[in-house]
Amino acid sequence: MFNAKRDAKTGTWKVDIQYYKHNGERSRTTRRGFKTKREAEAAGRDFLLTKQADFDMRFKDFVEHIYFEDMTKRLKQSTMRTKKYIINDKILPTFGDMRVNDITAANIRKWQATLIEQGFSETYLRTIHNQMTCLFNYAVKYYDLKSNPCKKAGTMGKKESGEMLFWTQDEYMKFADAMMDKPQSFYAFEMLYYCGIRLGELLALTPSAFNFVKKTVSITQSYQRLEREDIITDPKTPKSNRVIAMPKFLCEEMQEYINMLYGIQSEDRIFTITKSYLHHEMDRGSQETGVKRIRIHDLRHSHVSLLIEMGFSALAIAERLGHESIDITYRYAHLFPTRQTEIADKLDMERGENGFVGKND
Repeated sequence: MFNAKRDAKTGTWKVDIQYYKHNGERSRTTRRGFKTKREAEAAGRDFLLTKQADFDMRFKDFVEHIYFEDMTKRLKQSTMRTKKYIINDKILPTFGDMRVNDITAANIRKWQATLIEQGFSETYLRTIHNQMTCLFNYAVKYYDLKSNPCKKAGTMGKKESGEMLFWTQDEYMKFADAMMDKPQSFYAFEMLYYCGIRLGELLALTPSAFNFVKKTVSITQSYQRLEREDIITDPKTPKSNRVIAMPKFLCEEMQEYINMLYGIQSEDRIFTITKSYLHHEMDRGSQETGVKRIRIHDLRHSHVSLLIEMGFSALAIAERLGHESIDITYRYAHLFPTRQTEIADKLDMERGENGFVGKND
């Protein structure tokens, strides 16, 4: 890291630089005599790129002192926490003491085999591998490492889990009936099922998010509980900031619920519950009704399934759910009804109305 400041004696700019030697030892240096702050900062960046890009350094020093230090400034706290956990727990124990240049595709395949034998899910294996790939992509892109050995080694795991689970509306209605004895649970699941919002978006909702005149709810925040602290962040992606139109019955339900909350302020969270609480309620409702157990996030899938059944387009669904790309919505392609017969019938009708123009006419 570096810090540029004006030199009181000369009036020029200088930059104090802290860096790690290849043995992991912390060191510092100062560069002076720059006319502007921008020049001083550029010198600091150039020094770090040159000094720390020697890949004879240990892998854990590169990760901890270069990669983590940079990414902490760029990623959300919750994202960084997950990244650090996976890297520290699943990658550094194997590769930490190796030199970056010494890590080969063969080393990575051996590491993959060890993880596969431990019985992790296919999606978790892919998540772990993606973190390893990110580390080497970073080294290639910003520090001129010659190549990424992960590409040669190949991937492990699968991007998507097997079957996509969801509830039909009939299944959800049975489940919802079992939740009515606990208003907070009932209204939380109503929002999840009929708006398709993420759990973090639900838990961040405040009275000010609702416009009951326009029948909308604005999604502008996400809630996380990290290290015993409530964290409110921006939603997952830029397009996750959205305004969702609510059906009339849901507006009435949410007005009723908010009115139950004595002394609630406009910026207070209306669902002061935990993820584990909702997991418990999913278990309870499934056991009482016999409806198959799905994950909380599968309620979002259930909302998509409902919209597809109602005939809405992929574009409209993507906008409502805040998908960053319509390609994400097309993961549900198998749920969209085929329109081939309808197309053929329409072509028949069109030809019949316009008549057939023969070759000799």
